Amino acid sequence: MWYSETLSYLHTTNLVVIAAYAALITVIFLVIVKLYTWMTTGVYRGTTIMKGKVVIVTGCNSGIGKETAKDLAKRGARVIMACRNMETGSKARDEIISCSGNSDVVLMQLDLSSLNSVRQFAAKVNKQESRLDVLVNNAGVANTFGKKITEDGLELTMATNQYGPFLLTHLLLPLLKKTAPSRIVIVASDLYKLAKLNLAKPNPTDQFPAYLYYVSKYANIMFSMELARKLKDSNSGVTCNCLHPGIIDSGIWRNVPFPLNLGLQLIVKTMFKTTEQGAQTSIYLTVSEDVAKTSGKYFKDCKEGSLRSDVLDEGNAKKYWEICEKLVKLQPNDPRP
Repeated sequence: MWYSETLSYLHTTNLVVIAAYAALITVIFLVIVKLYTWMTTGVYRGTTIMKGKVVIVTGCNSGIGKETAKDLAKRGARVIMACRNMETGSKARDEIISCSGNSDVVLMQLDLSSLNSVRQFAAKVNKQESRLDVLVNNAGVANTFGKKITEDGLELTMATNQYGPFLLTHLLLPLLKKTAPSRIVIVASDLYKLAKLNLAKPNPTDQFPAYLYYVSKYANIMFSMELARKLKDSNSGVTCNCLHPGIIDSGIWRNVPFPLNLGLQLIVKTMFKTTEQGAQTSIYLTVSEDVAKTSGKYFKDCKEGSLRSDVLDEGNAKKYWEICEKLVKLQPNDPRP
């Protein structure tokens, strides 16, 4: 009896010790990962003032868009917050005004998944604003399983992340050209590497929505590069660059359903960038004089990055541009680069 009880006690003690060591190793690993993320994250430390400048940031009621808008407001810019949800957008605007001391922060409704909403927003901006120094195409959506088709017959993820911004950029080009030198900043992602755009199915309403987020980022980069070429050819004085913000602890992960979300928050909180860290490259491309004349480039961590050759294919980019024009129903009298 005594012998078996002793063995049982030693066995239990060993399990506790092993569990404690495993927990300690896990914590050390997570701390190392977090430190690595912090040490390798690019930070824009420039003190450039944006007073007198007008900037539009789409999708800035939360996440990196909100942090971008907040930073620009602190620099004195007139910030137009283009948000779909006006309730959360209003709260974000009040917070930005409070922490920046800049009351020139305007909230306007924009649903990028609706071509009609895009046209209404652009018409209002063109009527009310005398200049536009920077357009930050930041808004994005990621659905995991739920397939949704918009009122225009477009797949929701592609409509919000690519086709809405494509139309919006076109409609705001006259104001951007009038204000030149001006900038267009497009938030893409290194996750484009997980996909490839099928030009034969540019509106993939029957595909897995989670995968289409990667496709939309691929499309963003193709759009950005072709837009930069067209703007350069027309001597517009408008630059266009795109960026990878990093893998961010943002609201985009709330769409991950159970049970895939089990343990996800631990990974997100320990391994991913904060929204403030994720906004740094957007801020850099919006503000820094170092990139005032740079166009047609891809950035991450506030420095130029490289892209796969297939996403840089000019022939495919030109074909895709024509496809986008048809999908957003671009009219003959609509602005062009």
